[in-house]
Amino acid sequence: MAKTQANDPCGVGETLALLSGRWKGPLIWWLQERRRFGELRRLIPEITPRVLTSQLRQMQRDGLVLREDFHEMPPRVEYWLSPLGRTLVPLLEQVRQWSVDGWPAVGAARREYSSSERPNA
Repeated sequence: MAKTQANDPCGVGETLALLSGRWKGPLIWWLQERRRFGELRRLIPEITPRVLTSQLRQMQRDGLVLREDFHEMPPRVEYWLSPLGRTLVPLLEQVRQWSVDGWPAVGAARREYSSSERPNA
C-alpha cells in the first residue's frame, strides 16, 4: 500500500495532485497513441508550447509518459503513455462518462443556486 499523508489517508488527494492541471487529462487521452510535439499542439490548440513542455516533463518524471528523441534534422521527438500511464485511461473514461451524465445536474444546481438567495456563510 502506498504511503499517504495524515491529511490524505485514502490517497485520493495525492492521485488528483498527480493529475492536476488543465492539460494532463487531455494529454493522457491523446497519448494513448505515439504523438509528436507539434501534433499535440494541433490537437490541443489552447496549450502554449511552454506549458506543453512543462506538462510532458512532469508526466515523464512521474513515470506516466515515455519520450523518444530520434536525433535527426529537423528534430523529431515522440511521446506516448507508459504502461503506468495506460492504467489511468479507464479512470479518465469514467470521469468522461460522469461529465456526460453529471454535468447537466451540476448546471441545474448552479442555476438554482444563482437564482435563489445565497445562504449566509
